[in-house]
Amino acid sequence: MTKENRLIKNAFLRALMETISPTGQETAASEIWRREARILADEVKGDFMGNSIAILNPKGKTKIMIAGHIDEIGIQITNIDKDGFLHFQPLGGFDLQVLPGQRVILLGLRKKTIGVVGRKAIHLQDPEERKKVAKYENLWIDIGARDKKNAEEHVEVGSVGVLDYGGPIKLLNNLLIGRAFDDRIGAFIILEAMRRIKELGGIKAALYSVATTQEEIGALGAMTSCSKIEPHIAIAVDVGFATDTPTLESARKKMNDIKMGHGPIIARGPNINPKLFKFIKKIAIENVIPYQVVAFSRQTGTDARSFQINGSGAATGLISIPNRYMHSPCEMVHQDDVWNAIELFARVILAIDNHKQFVI
Repeated sequence: MTKENRLIKNAFLRALMETISPTGQETAASEIWRREARILADEVKGDFMGNSIAILNPKGKTKIMIAGHIDEIGIQITNIDKDGFLHFQPLGGFDLQVLPGQRVILLGLRKKTIGVVGRKAIHLQDPEERKKVAKYENLWIDIGARDKKNAEEHVEVGSVGVLDYGGPIKLLNNLLIGRAFDDRIGAFIILEAMRRIKELGGIKAALYSVATTQEEIGALGAMTSCSKIEPHIAIAVDVGFATDTPTLESARKKMNDIKMGHGPIIARGPNINPKLFKFIKKIAIENVIPYQVVAFSRQTGTDARSFQINGSGAATGLISIPNRYMHSPCEMVHQDDVWNAIELFARVILAIDNHKQFVI
């Protein structure tokens, strides 16, 4: 299999990407992840939050936690009106401009139910309405129900769903699109890094790979799993903003010039242990792994914000995959960035001798 096709044809990644598991309802994707983890890890377990924890070399003195969140943004039904239309709120953050007209898949009472996000047709909007971004109260989901009773035969208040896209789908030049690369690709990377570590051999630390839950509403699974594990070192993997598309001139000034296919992004700033940042960068250089750097002047919007201050704290790092069109139905990543992130994680973990080297 060519390098270009290794990711698009990876059965584990495809299963993760095609599974519906929005925030708070991650069980289906977690089951897939745990099944794969049992092939690689010495121990696999879950917890009350639904986090999935795979442990390699549990007797190692230094505990390293690497984590990618397995939840995705979605929607939740909050009301079913008398005519059978469903009103909803987001699980995580959507760009409201992309929602009208989208197909959705709802996890119904007995099976998946298809619907469409409805809004007043543009022909029926007055000129002022056309200038405004939609609000959730002006949107609804239409599943074709005759009335409320008919709708409640299929869904109920609290039912969740996602936009009707799967993936991964291959584009030109090693680019892939999919609904939930944020952050199924991170959950994929932390297990593939474990696989690569076993190939290379010689791990000294205890490695905890964790597919965390409920990141999209506040990194909640990261808090509980980190509290349980009490790692010395905790590195999150998530998607980061690529700035190589039109209209992002100001973003490049704030977030650096981040390009697809130019390597994973290493974060630095107050949320990141400075010695760990330098160490990750050093390992990338020594192993000729391309990388990019992004600076955060405050807490990052990732699981790393929980790792740093949980309990007595951990030496915290963040490695991200450049991503276009985040929180949209068609998020985009580059295959080379994914494989380079896997290699970087493996080399960093194998090179750590003692957690005390990261005491500031």
